Amino acid sequence: MLTNAMPARLSLHTPLCDLLGIRYPICQAGMGFVARADLAAAVCEAGGLGVIAAVYHTPDQLRKAIRQVRDATDKPFGVDILFAAVRSTGKEAEQFSDDVGGWVEVTLEERAPVLIAGLGNPGPVTAEAHRRGMKVMALCGNVKQAKDHAANGVDVVIAQGHEAGGHTGRVAGLVLIPAVVDAVSPTLVAAAGGIADGRGLVAALALGAAGVWMGTRFIATPEAYSHQNYKDRIVQIDEEGTVVTRAATGKPCRLIRNAFTKSWEGREHEIQPFPAQIYAVGREATIRARELGDVEHGSAACGQSAGLIHVIKPARQVVEEIMAEAEAVLARLTG
Repeated sequence: MLTNAMPARLSLHTPLCDLLGIRYPICQAGMGFVARADLAAAVCEAGGLGVIAAVYHTPDQLRKAIRQVRDATDKPFGVDILFAAVRSTGKEAEQFSDDVGGWVEVTLEERAPVLIAGLGNPGPVTAEAHRRGMKVMALCGNVKQAKDHAANGVDVVIAQGHEAGGHTGRVAGLVLIPAVVDAVSPTLVAAAGGIADGRGLVAALALGAAGVWMGTRFIATPEAYSHQNYKDRIVQIDEEGTVVTRAATGKPCRLIRNAFTKSWEGREHEIQPFPAQIYAVGREATIRARELGDVEHGSAACGQSAGLIHVIKPARQVVEEIMAEAEAVLARLTG
């Protein structure tokens, strides 16, 4: 329990900081196409855990990105890999399996400090990562998934609420986070979904999490690998400016509501299983919005926290302002 004699700054140094070797309990999400070396290094230097998204990298590109981060910082960082079970067959499924195998091989060979399963269960990769001195984190959208991760020996379970951008589940964070904390204790939990400021960090800690996993707030930074139009749209929309659809990947994914998402309303029966939908539709749509800047006709992942984001600012400033606001909130709450 916090007391008047306990400095807020000390209370914000959590077991997650000690486990990962970071200064602040803030982890930048591995956002597909967007989370690359520049953003990861900037978050690391600011005191959080920066993360590279393996998806949309070839294995050689991923290796280069890992080494770019190491050249830019001596702080711990992570690599986010999609381990999702494949529900389709054919060349797309084979290609995805090959991609996952390549990302895993590179991440293990390079001994990235933290390996993250951004989708699915990392399975036996967890034990191999531990043998190499790495930590493992894994996302979940319900308690069952959280228990599976804990049983598999991951170091941190990321409980991601329905509010989150990108692939997301059906349970809101206010319910999911404490339920996961209770279910997997003593395994550490990081909270995700709807968090964009210091108030969100304090709320996550109050729910029993040891830190936060944030995506959308870090898209709206100069370091994020994304078109200015994408960043501007996040600032412009409110908390109702997103929608969950399977149109981009074949799995439920929260995107900015636009002409692309509307064009799939009533056509859900045409959506192919994951990952076939990615290769048929999602990859091109992602590039259109996130790299070419056609945010109206492309796939632009975004969480409901966009309603809390009003300015594009450097990643370091994001981290520092979150920590300052969290300390102010705790000071107010403790009198």
